Amino acid sequence: MEKKYYLGFDAGTQSVKVAVYSEDMECVAMDTAKTTLYYPHPGWVQMDVDEYYRLIKQCMASCSRQLEEKGISPAAVRAIMGDGIICGIAGVDAEGNAVTPYVNYLDSRTADDVEALKELKLDIWAAETGNAEPNVMFPAMFARWFMKHIPAFNERGVKFVHNCPYVLMHLAGLKGEDAFIDWGAMSGWGLGYNVVTKEWSDEQLRILGIDKKYMPRIVKPWDIIGRLCEDDALETGFPAGIPICAGAGDTMESMMGSGILEAGKAVDVAGTCAMFCAATDGIIPELSVPGSGLIFNSGTLPGTYFYWGMVRTGGLALRWFKDSICRREDDDYYAELDVLAARHPAGCDGAMFIPYLTGGNGDFPHVRGTFTGLTLDSDQGAMWRCVLEGIGYDYMEVTDRYRAAGIDLTTLTITEGGSRDDLWNQIKADMLDTQVSTLRVAGGAVPTNCIVAAYGAGDIADLKQALQRQLAVHKTFGPNKDNTAMYRRQYEQRRRILQALNVGEGQKNEL
Repeated sequence: MEKKYYLGFDAGTQSVKVAVYSEDMECVAMDTAKTTLYYPHPGWVQMDVDEYYRLIKQCMASCSRQLEEKGISPAAVRAIMGDGIICGIAGVDAEGNAVTPYVNYLDSRTADDVEALKELKLDIWAAETGNAEPNVMFPAMFARWFMKHIPAFNERGVKFVHNCPYVLMHLAGLKGEDAFIDWGAMSGWGLGYNVVTKEWSDEQLRILGIDKKYMPRIVKPWDIIGRLCEDDALETGFPAGIPICAGAGDTMESMMGSGILEAGKAVDVAGTCAMFCAATDGIIPELSVPGSGLIFNSGTLPGTYFYWGMVRTGGLALRWFKDSICRREDDDYYAELDVLAARHPAGCDGAMFIPYLTGGNGDFPHVRGTFTGLTLDSDQGAMWRCVLEGIGYDYMEVTDRYRAAGIDLTTLTITEGGSRDDLWNQIKADMLDTQVSTLRVAGGAVPTNCIVAAYGAGDIADLKQALQRQLAVHKTFGPNKDNTAMYRRQYEQRRRILQALNVGEGQKNEL
């Protein structure tokens, strides 16, 4: 019997990844490509959503060639499934083409609008979405900004679309009015929907001033939304007619791939945006409050929910340090930096890094990226350890909130690119006082997408059971109690530093 294959992709912040997996979850083809981020104004970060489409097709073409070199027919691929960023949108016209930039969670241009909406102090946000207040990373805020500042959208725009559905709808040859979003990524909007009923909220959209006609239809991740169109079949080397699933959010897929299939478990999605997620049975009132710094979403599987806290420039800070400070673009240099950092003690003799390279958040909106406490003994390795620990301190803040709400965090699974860094994994175990585990299949969202694709194609009957079969622990890291106590002391010192750095424009003028 001919073996079955599935194509999955991840449309991430720094790169795209496309891979083909067999039915027994062996990766038989894979390619990646880096994306481009633009910084037109301070605090602004935007991208070209069409670049995602081009890069995905480029990587698909590479994968089809790899398959043929191995004697595998691209026609053996049974379905296509992707994932993308949950907090990011573009506006499209009737043809499905972008008429706005693609803006995601790294961007802070909506800060003033967010503060104005916060002043309304509305209970409906927490009651219907689990998110007690607006946030600069929410697509709902980007939509308001587009309608106010992009004339082309007001003239020709028909829908708001996330980056993964944008790619999928174009692969299927769909138009703007066909735009869709899966029920998990829908909750990435932050505001404007009901998280339990998985519907757009008429009242919230009225308050936000967003016409419901602009909202994409809500579908299930494994729904077949179309088939690979002729033009893209010719370009990618895969045959036309392959079923295309509706896709999912990157965080949701990474959680499923890490075994976070039920309440009480936690995962660190160590990608560009460092995200610390804890699964729950639903909204926890103590966490859905103003100022918590946590986001609430629904998962890919029915009846699954989770909170997550983040460091917006978590993984991006690592790339910034390697590329811009060390002036090394090769990713192998991360391992060399770890060797240098290991020569310095935990806590780096009091030196610290504040990772807010695209602006502060929470209680410290005016703080920017900062090294502090450096001495003549501080070399590249010391600064690298400071960067890793600097992200960890923000994780500590999230961990404290989870534990205060009664969530058990005795174990933590780490996935995505950061899971390959043993030094960082040990730092997290020490800082968070928990046992950290990594998985043998550390591909995160992409292999999970291929399992969902198999489910969408009707080749597996029980999605949850199929996901559980893929879980196997690779490494574990236990906390060093002495280091844990030291990091707690420095955590308090760091908070005092943040308070000193949190100077707004008005205060600067007074100084």
